[in-house]
Amino acid sequence: MNPSIFKRRLFAVGFTVAVIGVAGSLTACVPLVIGGAAAGTALVATDRRTAGAQLEDQGIELRALSEVRNTFGTRVRVNTVSFNRQVLLTGEVPNVQDKQAVEDLVKKVENVDSVVNELGIRSTPSLADRSGDLLITGRVKAAILDARDLQSNAFKVVTANNTVYLMGRVTKRESDRVTTIARGTSGVSRVVRIFETISEEELLRLQPSRAAPAKT
Repeated sequence: MNPSIFKRRLFAVGFTVAVIGVAGSLTACVPLVIGGAAAGTALVATDRRTAGAQLEDQGIELRALSEVRNTFGTRVRVNTVSFNRQVLLTGEVPNVQDKQAVEDLVKKVENVDSVVNELGIRSTPSLADRSGDLLITGRVKAAILDARDLQSNAFKVVTANNTVYLMGRVTKRESDRVTTIARGTSGVSRVVRIFETISEEELLRLQPSRAAPAKT
């Protein structure tokens, strides 16, 4: 079997198994973790943000989520994803007032530069709906992993209510390519791009240098 196809299928199967494993205990805002310490180290090394920026984004996500929970309790279901201090809000709130109030609250969180408010005004989705969103995320990530002209770790993929949100520091070429992939993925109804655009020259500077071959 073609190695890239095997890798993509293995990723998709692994993600599906993870979804099935957490389906029985899935609650609002519980992250799905795939891989261990070694995988995490590899992701940090290939992420286009600095290590400091990655840690800062993790802190922003935790602080924002804590503030929302302490203020609104179980009245809302909010997910927070931060990339280079830009926070994406997804989930559900009961009314327009709460949607704006959550955004205003997150904007005040330390180190947050901007907020993209994609909160839906609707009832909390069923377990089946949330599991479906996780599966869509897995399919999109697997397709990106299979694309030889893309660096899979450059993208954050979030799915809410069948809408796929794409985040990252990418070139226009990469943005167009990954958008086409996401739009062609089964189950996706809409794609929203939240990218920080860089030039091809800057992309080359961000690529890890390859060690020179040993002389014989």
